[in-house]
Amino acid sequence: MRFKRVALGAERSVRLLVDRGEGWTLVEGEVANRGLIDILEGVRIGARDVMRALDILGPPPGDETVDLLPFSPRSFRDFMLYEDHVIAAGRGLSRRFLPSAYAISRVWETLVRRPFPPFRPHWLWYRQPIYYLGNHLNMLSEDALVEWPGYSEALDYELELALVLSTPLKDATPEEAISAVGGFLVLNDFSARDVQLPEMRSGFGPQKAKHFLTGLSSVVATADAVIPHLESLRAEVHINGQTVCTTTTREPFHTLGEALAHASRGEQLHPGELLASGTLPGGSGMENGRWLSPGDEIRLWIEHIGSLKNTVGQRS
Repeated sequence: MRFKRVALGAERSVRLLVDRGEGWTLVEGEVANRGLIDILEGVRIGARDVMRALDILGPPPGDETVDLLPFSPRSFRDFMLYEDHVIAAGRGLSRRFLPSAYAISRVWETLVRRPFPPFRPHWLWYRQPIYYLGNHLNMLSEDALVEWPGYSEALDYELELALVLSTPLKDATPEEAISAVGGFLVLNDFSARDVQLPEMRSGFGPQKAKHFLTGLSSVVATADAVIPHLESLRAEVHINGQTVCTTTTREPFHTLGEALAHASRGEQLHPGELLASGTLPGGSGMENGRWLSPGDEIRLWIEHIGSLKNTVGQRS
């Protein structure tokens, strides 16, 4: 089951839509006025009032709809769960910004036939899931224009699987943690790479490289539709209609359950908090070589969830 919120018709009334596998229809009745996180929790636990309301649906929406953010996240934590992404991103970053170091790394990797050591994750990454806290207030959704930050010459995208909690967590096991997920979304972690490099070298994590905006799909897929396929979801990046990356959620070094459990260690997590997997392998221009340019239309897609499409604005 999938949900989204739209502004409907000339009067732009905000309505909730649901897709139970037969196309989008309007959710009617009192439940339609409840927050989406509350509805996702109702679906997760099979609450009678929610399930009954979802059996009484209105007509399909008309053509005049505008997709909206499905909810306002209470926070945003972004993990980095895939070793292949970390290594390939290191190569791509050095290829563009540190060409001398990249030349040395290519010779080393050719001779030794292993990843260049500086491209590997920090030792702490192997011990525990790591993440940064992003700006949960600067989120944009389907068809919104991506404003190119004026301080960057290297805008990039990152294809990620995101989730939203629908029930509180603290000191959870991985099994308890994943069972607290209400729904899954597609996330684009836009990144100013030329700014990110010096910020990360400061030892204090990303700041202006990340916080200017994040893309979040208007569609939320319920947990029951995604969790059975959590480590086998197909995903793609399309730019101007061309497929530039095909990847999967397969083989994270730490599972999403482990990542959530770590985030909840000694810390209260709340319904409505947004968390993401980090970039799926190959899902950034830094890895696949297709960087963003002004005017590009970028579309990210994840199986069983849906897509997120945006157009990149001009450099200011």
